[in-house]
Amino acid sequence: MGNCHTVGPNEALVVSGGCCGSDQKTYVVGGWAWAWWLISDIQRITLEIMTLQPKCEDVETAEGVALTVTGVAQVKVMTENELLGYACEQFLGKSVVEIKSVILQTLEGHLRAILGTLTVEQIYQDRDKFASLVREVASPDVGRMGIEILSFTIKDVYDKVDYLSSLGKTQTAAVQRDADIGVAEAERDAGIREAECKREMMDVKFLADTKMADSKRELEMQKASFNQEVNTKKAEAQLAYELQAAKEQQKIRLEEIEIEVVQRKKQIVIEDKEITRTEKELTATVKRPAEAEAYKVQQLAEGRKIKAVLTAQAEADKIRLIGEAEASSIEVIGKAEALRMKLKAEAYQQYGEAAKTALVLEALPMIASAVAAPLAKTGEIVILSGESSRVTGELNRLLAELPVSVNALTGVDLTKIPMLQKLMNPQSQTAI
Repeated sequence: MGNCHTVGPNEALVVSGGCCGSDQKTYVVGGWAWAWWLISDIQRITLEIMTLQPKCEDVETAEGVALTVTGVAQVKVMTENELLGYACEQFLGKSVVEIKSVILQTLEGHLRAILGTLTVEQIYQDRDKFASLVREVASPDVGRMGIEILSFTIKDVYDKVDYLSSLGKTQTAAVQRDADIGVAEAERDAGIREAECKREMMDVKFLADTKMADSKRELEMQKASFNQEVNTKKAEAQLAYELQAAKEQQKIRLEEIEIEVVQRKKQIVIEDKEITRTEKELTATVKRPAEAEAYKVQQLAEGRKIKAVLTAQAEADKIRLIGEAEASSIEVIGKAEALRMKLKAEAYQQYGEAAKTALVLEALPMIASAVAAPLAKTGEIVILSGESSRVTGELNRLLAELPVSVNALTGVDLTKIPMLQKLMNPQSQTAI
């Protein structure tokens, strides 16, 4: 069995030992690791920044001046596996105080060694270079311990024999001397330079006045030219403005005309739609009912017409059939009568002319009845003729054709009967 161990990013977990008796170490930074009970060894080492204040008291410089130097260093354990292994070999199991003490002693040793190679002026005047030198010299040694120097600065440099203060006074006096000399030379140079400047100023002033006059003249000329150009441009601008205004007004008018055209088109479309709607409305309310009524009237008229035609055709067929039947009947009767008359005539041949006349006269009413039977249903017979003589002629023609019909039906020639000759030729009788 075992436990799971976790560490934050400011610590490194070192797991040594395993289930197979291995001595291999595992380093975990900001994570977790599994450790076996009674077999694995769990240790931690800090990765936080450690602040050190190395101090070297009364260390002689290259000139034999004893100085006291204090500094501030920021160090930490490096996290690369190999370098972290070096740090674990040196500091695993030690407290932060113990780690700081080891690193501090190393830094102070290098600080003392470097102080012995430099002069006071080098140390005092260029502290940054001094600090960089200490960092460069100490970094390899502390790096082999897995420690990284993040920063190193010189905090203070002083001595107990007032060497630094004397050095400061000497430098101050030299600076003051140089300053006085510089002031005198500056005043001298300033006077010379002032005279030169005044002369140059006058020359410049004369040149400036001349140039000012020339410039003023050129300015006036330029003003006149500019005014002319400005006026020309103004006139051109005014003309261009008026022209552009006219063009814009023309465009506006064209747009208005287009708008009017569009409105007119829209109005025409609306009117067309209104006409279409009115037509549809009239079609629905007037035309369709009228067409339906007209169709109804037409169909009724057609029906009446067909009915009348069919009725007339039926009536005509009826009349034709009745006529044909009656004609057939008359024909049969006529033939029978003719046969009877023939037999009777043969029987009465011996009676002479008077008997024949009596026989004809006896048969005439029956023949006339049979012939007139189809005309009995005729209400009126109109003989069309524009002249009265033609009517008379028609009647005479009918009477003249009557003996022929009797002769065809009976075989008796009425024209040979004296009595009928008198009736059929009244004019000849009158003449006699």
